Amino acid sequence: MRDLVAGMKCLVGGQKWVGRHGRWWGFGMLPALLTLAGYAVALAFLGGWSKDLADWATPFADHWSSPWQGLLRDALAAIAFGGGLLLSLLTFTAVTLTVGQPFYEALCAKVDETEGGAPTPPETPLWRELVIAVRDSAYVLLRVAAFGVVLFGCGFIPVIGQTVVPALGFLVSGFFLTVELTAVALQRRGVPQRERIRLLRSRPGLALGFGTPLILAFLVPLVTVLAMPGAVAGATLLARDLAPPTRRPERAPEQEPEPSAAPEPAAAPRPAPPAAASAGPAAGNPYAAS
Repeated sequence: MRDLVAGMKCLVGGQKWVGRHGRWWGFGMLPALLTLAGYAVALAFLGGWSKDLADWATPFADHWSSPWQGLLRDALAAIAFGGGLLLSLLTFTAVTLTVGQPFYEALCAKVDETEGGAPTPPETPLWRELVIAVRDSAYVLLRVAAFGVVLFGCGFIPVIGQTVVPALGFLVSGFFLTVELTAVALQRRGVPQRERIRLLRSRPGLALGFGTPLILAFLVPLVTVLAMPGAVAGATLLARDLAPPTRRPERAPEQEPEPSAAPEPAAAPRPAPPAAASAGPAAGNPYAAS
């Protein structure tokens, strides 16, 4: 329960962060706007050609009588457009993150900088980052599709299929949305995708508290555009909780060697004591009196 609340706090905290940094909010919306425009053109094209596509796919119905021919082809056209719309909803975040990789990389770096303890990202060329982002997004989408097939089959179970299965669908979608949004921040920390999923699976409440409310909000395309910068900022805050950044070890200031103690002055040689008078001349003294 504590992680669930912490995930929601990261989501709200990200929106507050972009609210305090309005320039970055506008900066982060650019990739979402470009992606939305591209999807709008694609859906408009699909809507205009879906009837022709249905006619092409059903040549066997050319000689059917009315109204069966029209009903079949209208249904196929609606299914084609609905499938395209569903596909756009499922892939919008992944495509936006891929298109906006340089934008969201800079946004994550700014969040880390303002929060303190920014990590040192690996030196990876931009084209390599884009390849990794596309590969990771495709991997996530395949997993989502696998779960979708299972949930679709479970949807035919009486009562459970109409109550439990839709709730599980939102939870699964919220979890993998968190996986996608934290990818940029965790990639900057050198965490590979399998390890990212393992970290989030170890704290499911954190991932669900962040991603499930967001997936509900993302059902509205305009909200997706407006909330995307804050979602990336919040995902960075969440990533800081999962993999706290480590500061660079600071070099200790070089200590100057302590001055050694001044050498003690050498003791003056003591004068030799006077030789005692000998009774006779010293041996070998040429000046000795005889």
